[in-house]
Amino acid sequence: MTYREPARTTGLRVRSLVPAPGITVYGCGPDEAALVREAVSRLGVTPTVTAAALSEDTVELAAGSRCVSVSHKTRITNATLRALGEIGVEYLSTRSIGCNHLDVGYAEEIGISVENVAYSPDSVADFTLMLMLMAIRDAKSLIRRTDAHDYRLSDRPGKELRDLTVGVIGTGRIGAAVIDRLRGFGGQKLAYDLRPRTSADYVSLDDLLRQSDIVTLHPPLTPETRHLLDRRRIEQMKPGAIVVNTGRGGLIDTEALVSALESGRLGGAALDVLEGEEGMFYSDCRRKPIENTALARLQKMPNVLISPHTAYYTDHALRDAVENSLLNCLNFESWTNHG
Repeated sequence: MTYREPARTTGLRVRSLVPAPGITVYGCGPDEAALVREAVSRLGVTPTVTAAALSEDTVELAAGSRCVSVSHKTRITNATLRALGEIGVEYLSTRSIGCNHLDVGYAEEIGISVENVAYSPDSVADFTLMLMLMAIRDAKSLIRRTDAHDYRLSDRPGKELRDLTVGVIGTGRIGAAVIDRLRGFGGQKLAYDLRPRTSADYVSLDDLLRQSDIVTLHPPLTPETRHLLDRRRIEQMKPGAIVVNTGRGGLIDTEALVSALESGRLGGAALDVLEGEEGMFYSDCRRKPIENTALARLQKMPNVLISPHTAYYTDHALRDAVENSLLNCLNFESWTNHG
């Protein structure tokens, strides 16, 4: 699996293309469908586009296609991957940076190549800074009070970002973009990554946790980074610190986080992702019980902000993801036909 830089929105080029026998684009809502129509007119391909998510029930829509493009919003089971292989699909492009919604190793074992896309890191970086600012200015309580026509000031004043130390864990494209934005606010910035790639002040993970007023998470979710913030590391954090997560829910031991927030050990959290979010985020749950007890407990806390895995969702990033996914499919056709 390889990582690509985002394609430009004009002047797209595909190497030595031959006509593609077929591309099926799954999980394509109205917003993405419009971008697909816009892109294919320039790329010279007519894919099959469906709003249906890829599942065993919808696999037959890809009959005749060697390539499929899928959304990250729905888990893709091994049985579905196997069914894809049985009808001749050889390549899967996911319109996301992460591939945690499918078993990449199993796909490759049965002959399906998997590739992700890159999109504008500014989408997630902007959202991350917004969450930081909202957290330190008690925005959740402020908005709730104002909506109830209570216009009094909070019991405590907010904080200024320039007076705080922000620790950035993971300094790839998104983490680096967060650091770039933080420079405009002043204050101390610490970073941790196994491969330092920016001019930030890199320290050990233990030192970052002990010194930071805000800790923001941006590494990929892998077996090594799952529960990177576990109970032991959360206990290392500065009393009253705030956790921001716009990466993947599995980076945090949620039960340990909830306990630290309920005890007052941590000062707050801003979470765009959460363990067990599947089946809830991207769904209208207003008339359903919230079965994820951790989410229910978190949403009751006045110092916890929850958003439904939406940091990536900008027009620019969505256009990047759609175009790069189609380019992935076309380039696969080109490479295999010239192999």
